[in-house]
Amino acid sequence: MAMIDISDKETIYRESQASGWIELSEDTMELIKRKEIKKGDALMVAEIAAIQAIKHTPNLIPHCHQILVQSVEVNYEILPNGIKVIVSVAAYGQTGVEMEALTGVSIALLTLWDMVKYLEKDEHGQYPHTFIHQIQVDYKVKHNDE
Repeated sequence: MAMIDISDKETIYRESQASGWIELSEDTMELIKRKEIKKGDALMVAEIAAIQAIKHTPNLIPHCHQILVQSVEVNYEILPNGIKVIVSVAAYGQTGVEMEALTGVSIALLTLWDMVKYLEKDEHGQYPHTFIHQIQVDYKVKHNDE
């Protein structure tokens, strides 16, 4: 077992966008919109968590190379029954930033779940109507700026 050798790869601009969404109850969505979640502003906390996760991706995924991330953008789409998280990551490097974007989305969604789990639980402590959907790479680009 070994990490892939990228020493011969050219350092170029790389960008990736990933997304996914969490399905939540209508009542929970209203409290998120009004910023009335007990733990704080759910979207702000999820954004910070996504940025932290992106920085720590090589620590979480064993074969992932360390990349000097140049920029991160976290956006949300409020859906009638949930929240879509869209994360874009850019860097100049020898390998892509798809894993960083996917990690950011995943942790943002998990953070949203954590922020609202007290609202989403049923009387048995289960989450019958809370789901994370469609975590995916929307696109990736790489190009030399010359």
